Amino acid sequence: MLYQSRVNPCIILKRFAFSGPRQRIYSFCVASWLILDLGSITFETQIHILADSDEQDVVQQVVEFYGDFVAIDPYHFTLNMPSNHIYMIPAVVDPPSLQHFCDRVVDGIAALFLALKQRPVIRYQRTSDVAKRIAQEASKLMYQQESGLFDFRRMEVSPLLLVIDRRDDPLTPLLNQWTYQAMVHELIGIQDNKVDLKSIAKSSKDQQEVVLSSEQDSFYKANMYENFGDIGMNIKKLVDDFQQIAKSNQNIQTIEDMAKFVDNYPEYRKMHGNVSKHVTLVTEMSKIVEERKLMLVSQTEQELACNGGQVAAFEAVTNLLNNESISDIDRLRLVMLYALRYEKESPVQLMQLFNKLASRSAKYKTGLVQFLLKQAGVDKRTGDLYGNRDLLNIARNMARGLKGVENVYTQHQPLLVQTMESIIKGRLRDVDYPFVGNHFQQGRPQEVIIFIVGGTTYEESRAVALQNATTSGIRFILGGSVVLNSRRFLKDLEEGQRISRSSAPMI
Repeated sequence: MLYQSRVNPCIILKRFAFSGPRQRIYSFCVASWLILDLGSITFETQIHILADSDEQDVVQQVVEFYGDFVAIDPYHFTLNMPSNHIYMIPAVVDPPSLQHFCDRVVDGIAALFLALKQRPVIRYQRTSDVAKRIAQEASKLMYQQESGLFDFRRMEVSPLLLVIDRRDDPLTPLLNQWTYQAMVHELIGIQDNKVDLKSIAKSSKDQQEVVLSSEQDSFYKANMYENFGDIGMNIKKLVDDFQQIAKSNQNIQTIEDMAKFVDNYPEYRKMHGNVSKHVTLVTEMSKIVEERKLMLVSQTEQELACNGGQVAAFEAVTNLLNNESISDIDRLRLVMLYALRYEKESPVQLMQLFNKLASRSAKYKTGLVQFLLKQAGVDKRTGDLYGNRDLLNIARNMARGLKGVENVYTQHQPLLVQTMESIIKGRLRDVDYPFVGNHFQQGRPQEVIIFIVGGTTYEESRAVALQNATTSGIRFILGGSVVLNSRRFLKDLEEGQRISRSSAPMI
């Protein structure tokens, strides 16, 4: 389990500030805790400077923490990289930016394994140049440059670090979400477990920014992976419980009643804040769902993601493109989802959708869909995104089609689920996910860290948490360069397309 903490805190000790590519965080126990980013794995010189300057002998202890990552959930971390689109750019286009991107990812991965006190066996997605580069540089750091730093007690089976590319599953970040945590991020946005509500008219002054953390909010912890319909009923129960407590607190008649109320006031105030927060979030999301007709849109999205039928899919997408209530971003996502599914099967119909999108959307052009196919089309992907090749997935989809599903809006499962199943069963193919160097694994690892270059989603985080709740005997940890929603994924695509255009040779 990851310990949740903020990354790269500001330097409090002003006289000494160090920076560099390899970041460590140190705490100095003086009158209170001071946090100083020394910024280098080779730190002896800086420690000597601090010791020589401590003329009053106030430093009692030096404690080392590796925190070059953000633990946002117990099994989910991110690096919060601002220039996330760089992973899409070929190395020849902007070598310095790509090197900086890879260095930052390697630093974050190294910090994680130092925090876990482990050195992993490393594998990567064969079809991704950037995943291969990061895997090789991480291996070089851990096994050569800083091998002594990573020389921890050997485990019977080494943990596994698997580095994969977001472009192997472009489907997941394009879909609307219908479970609580993922839906909040998709429709409103979550940054480091905080939600900005300043733009919401009905949010009170003390609710301009709220925290969504499973460590601090028991209701959120119990409901973060529940679907939207259940959340509404559970919030109603939360409101009813609070009203009963509030009613009892209003009946203060004696000194003893008052003392009891004062003792319980912090918990009462906390419960009041939680009720207000969750009611505000669900109310705002319900408003967005209605305005954008997302239930209608999402049903077609899920059909495109999970079921076949090109003729019916073309008709459904065409009807939604013609619907005046559908927003431009939803039109774009629908065409992208259709293109990813049927790029090889129906080029004529795809061109018709391109023309329709160009005529209906003032903001988004069809070139972005073509750039997505260039980056993440079927010829670029390793995984079996639609279950077309895996017999087990075909059987599962047939069974699901016969029996129906409990919730049509949550049919989709990320490709990551297949990857975890393959690891559990020892069937992750070496030809698709080779080992770095001459390392290999004998037996099943007990711990697997999957890092997605290009970003994770909360749908994938949920899949990891649910998998860890089973009895497979393997603990998975998910990490990525950012946490994506559809807007961030599309923004990265736009930036990648812009750089690719500007660097294209003149004819």
